[in-house]
Amino acid sequence: MTANELSRREFLTTGGAAAVGLAAAAGNLSAADALPIIDCHAHIYSEDDKTYPIIEKPYRPPAGKGTIAHLRQELNAAGVRSAAAIHTFTYYGWDNRFTADACRDNRDVITGVCLLDPDDANSPARLEQYIKELNFRGLRFINNKKTGQLDEPGNNALLAVCQRFGITACALINRDSRSQLEALAARYPRLPLVIDHALNLVAGKDYDAILGDMLALAKTPNLYAKLSHVVTGSAEEYPFRDMHHSCRQIIKAYGADRCVWGSDFPCELWCPKASYAQHLRVFTHELGLDAETKRQILCETPRKLGFGA
Repeated sequence: MTANELSRREFLTTGGAAAVGLAAAAGNLSAADALPIIDCHAHIYSEDDKTYPIIEKPYRPPAGKGTIAHLRQELNAAGVRSAAAIHTFTYYGWDNRFTADACRDNRDVITGVCLLDPDDANSPARLEQYIKELNFRGLRFINNKKTGQLDEPGNNALLAVCQRFGITACALINRDSRSQLEALAARYPRLPLVIDHALNLVAGKDYDAILGDMLALAKTPNLYAKLSHVVTGSAEEYPFRDMHHSCRQIIKAYGADRCVWGSDFPCELWCPKASYAQHLRVFTHELGLDAETKRQILCETPRKLGFGA
């Protein structure tokens, strides 16, 4: 059995717990009884800027927010089992040391997703070290800062390592990189590629075009959708109804087994219109998803991709 496959016993055990866990998410049961929900998109920050130097003009959370202690508090209160910590480029640049140390020391609740400089010849070896020695289960990659290209030598070298070790890669891109993402997906067919924030889908004049590209990408079988756009892309207040239709369409196109939820923790910085609990409640209540769809998006697909602690 491969790391991405569930045994029949595991599947039945988790499936049998789904109704109990979703009821707990509704506030009817204690967090201890909850479905093992996995948050696939959290950013973490240290308050120790000397040990972990920050970039010039960082995008900084409010005081006391975004720390490991704060994340644990939010997970516990919402009944979420664990989270994938996405390295925070807007605070630490290419320096992954805080994410690495935090994921090493908090294996019970987080796993790591690193972000490495594609122009650094040492990045592939560093990624291999992170996978072998530290608690990293994924890579985030972006368009090369110098060339503007996604499908370029440095990213290809990193994605080749991901496919070799069977970890997931997350693409933070806009719709103008669609064709390059399709080319990469074809080149690495055994590599799960998650589209962060659904191509940064937002309400407004480009909504239909972005959604159209996002739905078209569903035809590529190793592409997955991260549905964090529902809050970040909305022009409305909770429950962000202007994004519900797009979310349901994406789930229908990809299938719940290729969709995941991410909170954008700390919400106080990245999506201040919603609390952490409200972000989750959109998926447990407001979208009207059936129990099996919620189980797949909130638990099974994240676990299949390796994001669970």
